[in-house]
Amino acid sequence: MTVKDFEKKEKSTAEFTVETTPEEFEAAVNKAYLKNRGRINMPGFRKGKAPRKMIEAMYGTGVFYDDAVEEIYPDALDAGIKENGLSVVGQPAVIDIKIGEDKSLALKFRVAVYPEIKVEGYKGIEVPKPPVTVTDAEVDRELQRVREQNARVETVERPAKAGDIATIDFVGYMDGKPFEGGAGEDYDLELGSGTFIPGFEDQLIGKSAGEETEVNVTFPEAYAPELAGKPAVFKVTVKNVKEKLLPELDDELAKDVSEFDTLDEYKASLKAELTEKRVKAADEDFRNIVLSRLVDKVEGEIPDAMIDDQVQNMIDNFKYNIRAQGMDYEQYLKMMGMEESGLRTELRPTAEKEIKADLAFEYIAKEEKFEISDEKVEAEYQRLADEYGMKLEDIKRAVLPDAVKTGLQIDAAKEFVYGSAVGTESEN
Repeated sequence: MTVKDFEKKEKSTAEFTVETTPEEFEAAVNKAYLKNRGRINMPGFRKGKAPRKMIEAMYGTGVFYDDAVEEIYPDALDAGIKENGLSVVGQPAVIDIKIGEDKSLALKFRVAVYPEIKVEGYKGIEVPKPPVTVTDAEVDRELQRVREQNARVETVERPAKAGDIATIDFVGYMDGKPFEGGAGEDYDLELGSGTFIPGFEDQLIGKSAGEETEVNVTFPEAYAPELAGKPAVFKVTVKNVKEKLLPELDDELAKDVSEFDTLDEYKASLKAELTEKRVKAADEDFRNIVLSRLVDKVEGEIPDAMIDDQVQNMIDNFKYNIRAQGMDYEQYLKMMGMEESGLRTELRPTAEKEIKADLAFEYIAKEEKFEISDEKVEAEYQRLADEYGMKLEDIKRAVLPDAVKTGLQIDAAKEFVYGSAVGTESEN
């Protein structure tokens, strides 16, 4: 086989031609004949016994050419990849087939290759990171939430007001007929919580235990398709009314709900917890923005095949998660009014961003030449064994040391980028 006419194309693709000798093509044609002759009927011959020349005379000299090309394809592709030192991604394509008068074969391939990228300015990326603050008002709101959680309820003999809990039976009607999912019994509804359809809870304020009433509502547009935007009437029976009694905001509350003896100590603890959560959220936002800006710095074309593969991986993971929740994937798409082609289109920008991020960190790892000690590799093996519940020796057989080292170098690249990034209070 001879490899020739190598040419780089746009979007990290390449084309090359592989030519075989007449003898190589003849050998492939004969293999195709031997493989297929058992399926060919020829008058005067037992099935599978007809000579090749007789079959070619009846069906044409090219009757076995397609299968011969399939026979040669893997070796020809491999020869072209090795000759040109390519790292191929996705599925290669044959874009031209020529059979010479001397019965030589020429296959022209188009392949997507692992992209060559460049990343400038990956160190010291500046992104906005305003200071984290927690106000006294926010602490007070958290205290109120704690009081709500520890409230007790008490039945009252008066009309319901906002904040009360009304126990109700209800049946919903549309066009004078009950509709599916519109009924309930002994339902505890906190008035003013916004749990039910807008306007429903407001119409129960002022009602007392034992009263029957009609509640008129219109379903929101963003609702189940069969109900969205339509008016409905609910016949409601108020069975009882309960008042929420919040605990006093004092040292006793602090003792009941925490390890602290005083309300001041508890408030200080809440402020520290809120601050810690907000710092973690801010750090996560910071890293996300750094990653986005790093991706913007990637110079190089990403082959479509690479993005297609990443989209397929995302689809496969999505299917797994949907089915793990006991749902049918196709039914879920139908329920969401979406086709898989639309989902693929929607996922494509994210897939491209993820690929660029991976390529960027690989590039940085090579540029910075991070040294990974044998001790770190051993520690990573142990971590993997612990994470997957496997024996250490089994993990070592499954994952080569070079793969572990490469993974650690990429981890080091990530920490290098995030660690060197500079937080600013504003964009200016």
